[in-house]
Amino acid sequence: MKKKKISLPLQILLALILGIVVGVLLGSTGLKDITTDYLKPFGDIFVNLLKFIVVPVVLISMIDGILSMDDMKKVGAVGWKTVLYFLCTTAIACVIGLALANAFHGAGLFPDLSGELGSATYEAAEFGGFMSTLVGIFPSNMWEAFRTANMLQVIVIALFFGGAIMAAGEKGKLCRDLVSSFNEVINRLMEFIIALSPIGVFTYMSWVVANQGAEILGSLALVLGCAYIGYILHAVVVYSFSAKMFAGMSPLRFFKGAAAAMMFAFTTTSSAATLPVSKECAENMGADRDVAAFVLPLGATVNMDGTAIYQCVATVFLAACSGMELTLGQMVLVVVTATLASIGTAGVSGAGMIMLAMVLEAISIPVDYIGLIVAVDRLFDMGRTCLNVTGDIACSICVSKWESKKSL
Repeated sequence: MKKKKISLPLQILLALILGIVVGVLLGSTGLKDITTDYLKPFGDIFVNLLKFIVVPVVLISMIDGILSMDDMKKVGAVGWKTVLYFLCTTAIACVIGLALANAFHGAGLFPDLSGELGSATYEAAEFGGFMSTLVGIFPSNMWEAFRTANMLQVIVIALFFGGAIMAAGEKGKLCRDLVSSFNEVINRLMEFIIALSPIGVFTYMSWVVANQGAEILGSLALVLGCAYIGYILHAVVVYSFSAKMFAGMSPLRFFKGAAAAMMFAFTTTSSAATLPVSKECAENMGADRDVAAFVLPLGATVNMDGTAIYQCVATVFLAACSGMELTLGQMVLVVVTATLASIGTAGVSGAGMIMLAMVLEAISIPVDYIGLIVAVDRLFDMGRTCLNVTGDIACSICVSKWESKKSL
């Protein structure tokens, strides 16, 4: 009798629990350096493998997806529906974040940490403005875009190549065949790397818990709790509702199907690194392969709902710390800025801090105050990345359903 293999989501869940247990044990016994010196390097190797596969997956799968549609009008239709979905959900995320943060602040639950400002500082990366971001989307050097894993530029390259191969017709057949062949090879490589994910989850989680466990939360527990309530509320109300309303999928089935990608994103804090797992989850849940290949890479760059909630909660919290009371106009400005900023946020760990600095500058809160939450940024990052990835999957399912209805 053949032994039943443990499913990947269950393997990841077990690795997650085991990582927490090991992290608590090593952290409480003063042996946390073991996780840094001997466990985390294996997690780094795994994440390096993911980063190595991300650019080929995005480039080839998007080109293949475009060619499979065989119609640039369909590419455009899928594109604008995807962007519109993400803009709407990001705006809702901002409102949820601001509402929760103001409720916590109004109840006096946000502690005054202004006295700790001198103990930590943060230097914000410069933001060049919308036009600079727009220009930066278009690459001047294709290989440089690949080397730096600039996902917006990689997506633009894929769109141009996909469109050009399609326009070449019969003369572009060799390129079509090469893309199809490369796509199959990369999918096999991707499956191998994904199979290693429980190792990555275990090593990273044990390191995070041992080094940034409960003891670092302290007085920041409430602001963390506020953000996580926002993450959960947005996932349940917005994503599962949209999956139910537009794709007829029950919330239970949706979260069960997305569980592997959600847990993986939670531990790696990288939407881009989670792409291979997201792709597999979305397709298993019924998303059209071509649509998923187009929507998920775009979502890893454009969809930053978790980052938007984090920015709004952190902005109200830091305003309270600095003794400021945000006006309604400033809150509207936060929503607009955070929504637009989400488009330029990279799908990598820690990118939300740069966008938060931009939001704070927009409403004249000293950027130095970010130093108050740098210590727990990874804990914020875990939840917001998990939410972002959940939204990418929800969008791919909804857009797939809309496209299938249109073709009937």
